[in-house]
Amino acid sequence: MFVWYLLIGLFNVGAQSERMNVLMIMADDIGYECFGSYGSEMYQTPRLDALAREGIQFNHCHSTPLCTPSRVNLLSGKSNVFNYQDFGVYPRGEATFANYFKEQGYATAVAGKWQLLKEGQGISASEAGFDTYCLWNTPKTERARYWDPSYEQDGELLNLPKGTYGPDVMTSFLIQFIEENRTRPFLAYYPMNLVHNPFPPTPDSADRKETDETKNFVDMVAYMDKCVGRLVDSLEIYGLREKTLIVFTGDNGTNDRLTSRLKGQRIRGGKGFTHDYGTHVPLIMNFPGTIPRAQISEDLICFSDFFPTLVEAAGLSQRAIRERDGWSFWPQCLGSEGKKRAWIYGYYFPRPYAARFDNKYQHSEVRYVRDRRYKLYSDGQMFDTKTDVMELDALESSALDSKLRSVRSALQSVLDSYPQAGGGIDYQRVRGK
Repeated sequence: MFVWYLLIGLFNVGAQSERMNVLMIMADDIGYECFGSYGSEMYQTPRLDALAREGIQFNHCHSTPLCTPSRVNLLSGKSNVFNYQDFGVYPRGEATFANYFKEQGYATAVAGKWQLLKEGQGISASEAGFDTYCLWNTPKTERARYWDPSYEQDGELLNLPKGTYGPDVMTSFLIQFIEENRTRPFLAYYPMNLVHNPFPPTPDSADRKETDETKNFVDMVAYMDKCVGRLVDSLEIYGLREKTLIVFTGDNGTNDRLTSRLKGQRIRGGKGFTHDYGTHVPLIMNFPGTIPRAQISEDLICFSDFFPTLVEAAGLSQRAIRERDGWSFWPQCLGSEGKKRAWIYGYYFPRPYAARFDNKYQHSEVRYVRDRRYKLYSDGQMFDTKTDVMELDALESSALDSKLRSVRSALQSVLDSYPQAGGGIDYQRVRGK
């Protein structure tokens, strides 16, 4: 009997070792215009450009316009209208993709920016399904995130040497996790601190006293790329490159204090705004020997789609995604048609209990649906995002031709299919603010 159980155990270990690994990377505050593979004329991203060339690049991926809403959307696989509660809070009781991968036998780790737990609200990284973590922006950490940072690792504040550059610590933490778990399947999630403001010089900057934000941001983008390269190199070193799916995206558009050059255009960052420059983010998928190289996809992708895509890619049971409103784009990664989105739904109410609302970080509640070109808001305004990317001139309903009336009707039907109000919002509290 003992021999039988031993054989079963060896079979399970062998089966586990054949399962794919996942490295999910999400940079902070960076739109699609900041990458060479998308046509940037300003930034150097050679490692990410190589991942795009050797895998698939999606040209129409959209996040929410701000960090916490995107993080909740990504981890839960649900549009914010169903579960978003408040800035800095992940809805307690809502499973994450890490919970599911851990349940399926994966080792799990997260390093980077958390921002999903406040005193008495939200969840810790452990509750989110991560075996180990090294994080900034938890209730224990202070504000320093880059030079001489304040980081929490597995419940304890790190005592780091003077002159430490935080992103190096985060990257090294995940490299160590990869080394320690190289013989079993793992999920490594890297919600990077880079390239969010403030904009200090990096260890590779020519002038460590530089104060020009644009110059420093250019260096920060390059260092972000370097950190990604270190992770890719570690997978190579440990013989895991062809066993690991790498996913790279950004949580929202670039800071609006910055202007970038892309294919002859000047693009001002749109973080916080619901127009395209606030939501249009990069998406690169790379898995040597599995994802065919040199693919460019024009399919619409939203953040609700990542959870089901990771589940399908890993060959896990689909039961975890039945109550989520995203769907998998894994077939497109493999070169197939897949299930194509005709629309993306958006819900944005980042700080429901703010003293006042504006059109940026303290946005009033807004719902919208868009296709590749047209966008319809719940207040009835419709925009052509191809000719009016900043959404300055709404299309007049009375002037729409039959084709555009049909487009409007289709978008309206999608709006009507979603809840009219946020499921996690205390509206009595909103009205009494």
